[in-house]
Amino acid sequence: MAENLTRPRLRTPRAAGIAGIVFSLLLSASVVLIRLANGDEADAAGTKQTLILGLNLVPFAGIAFLWFIGVVRDRIGQFEDRFFATVFLGSGLLFLAMLFTTAAIGGGIVVSARSSSDPLVTFGKQITYAIMNVYAMKMAGVFMISTSTILLRTSVLSRWLTYLGYVFALVLLITLTLWEWIILLFPLWILLLSIDILLTGQRVSRV
Repeated sequence: MAENLTRPRLRTPRAAGIAGIVFSLLLSASVVLIRLANGDEADAAGTKQTLILGLNLVPFAGIAFLWFIGVVRDRIGQFEDRFFATVFLGSGLLFLAMLFTTAAIGGGIVVSARSSSDPLVTFGKQITYAIMNVYAMKMAGVFMISTSTILLRTSVLSRWLTYLGYVFALVLLITLTLWEWIILLFPLWILLLSIDILLTGQRVSRV
């Protein structure tokens, strides 16, 4: 009777391992497109299309990031600590919420603003800059610290990636507003982490 009540455990599909890579590429492309569009005032129509393209990549990057969180939790498995898991999930979801908020506000400005000199544009840029570069990236830094601590204690991935995560997180927490392109450190670290997850997964499956 007990055997009939036993249910098969859901297994993470191998394709989920590329979620972090997809997130990294999409977020990096979105950031580059938006930054380039904001710095080019020569072609208003082209600038608007570039901004729209960059903003439209954000929802797909967010979906991939959710899958990435699931992949990391699956890799940690029974070694997951409640305290660090709470910080890990909380910071990741807060980052994702702020990322979507930034994209939504930016999209609304692009659609409703009549010209680049419109006060609405200036106001919107300040809001999106504050949300993304101050608050969202701070949560990204916390996410990197909590993830690195979990991975360091469980030793499920390469140790050098955890130390690199601490360094990148410190840079994001302290010097982000000095240079806007530093935001790309977060997707770069996720990319390296995802590649390591795929490689270690292949090594484990061969054993």
